[in-house]
Amino acid sequence: MTEPIRLSKRLAEQLGCSRREAELYIEGGWVSVDGQIIETPYFKVAQQRIELLPGAIPAEVSPVTLLWHKPAGQPVAADPSSAQAQLAQTAHWSGDDTRMTPRARHLVRQTALMPLDAEISGLVVFSQQREVIRKLTDPRDRLEQEFIVEVAGEVEDGGLALLAKGIGHRGKILPKAKASWQNETRLRIVLKAPQAGDLHQLCDAIGLRMLSGKRIRIGRLSMAKLPLGEWRFLGEHERF
Repeated sequence: MTEPIRLSKRLAEQLGCSRREAELYIEGGWVSVDGQIIETPYFKVAQQRIELLPGAIPAEVSPVTLLWHKPAGQPVAADPSSAQAQLAQTAHWSGDDTRMTPRARHLVRQTALMPLDAEISGLVVFSQQREVIRKLTDPRDRLEQEFIVEVAGEVEDGGLALLAKGIGHRGKILPKAKASWQNETRLRIVLKAPQAGDLHQLCDAIGLRMLSGKRIRIGRLSMAKLPLGEWRFLGEHERF
């Protein structure tokens, strides 16, 4: 029996191309093994039928940025390998306007940006794009983040105005925040560069108890209709 070998090696032998070209065909979703698309060059094959799809181009899969509607209670994976596993377990939104076809390569080496507390749901950004990573990690370019927060309790007099001026709580100076009521139990809070626990402490500082929170905007980018637990591509013309 023939010893199994890497798909990229078999394809290179079959096409008479370089190993790198074979890898690009595979990563681009152009290669099938017994009728099934395989996107991993190191996939082992023996006697299976290897086919190159019509119109195949040996081109790099371009880096992308992904937007995920994180459910409450799930921590955001900190390292790229964990991020890849986390994204692989979530669904690509069928209503994604970019019309890009998800590839396995899109989930590799993704950097999680703009930290979000585990118990808070909402917009999370993963990126492979250097320009996006630079912008969202630049301490000089602190983007606004908008949250919808469910609260309980009675706010102290002038509490919302205090948040706008900046307030100290339990020995910590909290970030300035613009807050307004959406209804009797829901606050809209806008602030820059929040740290872990800041939303809880902002509420606590004015007599409220935070029950839940959702991040709905980062800079100019809104989460809009992205369903809970699903992700989409950042559009070519979208900017934070």
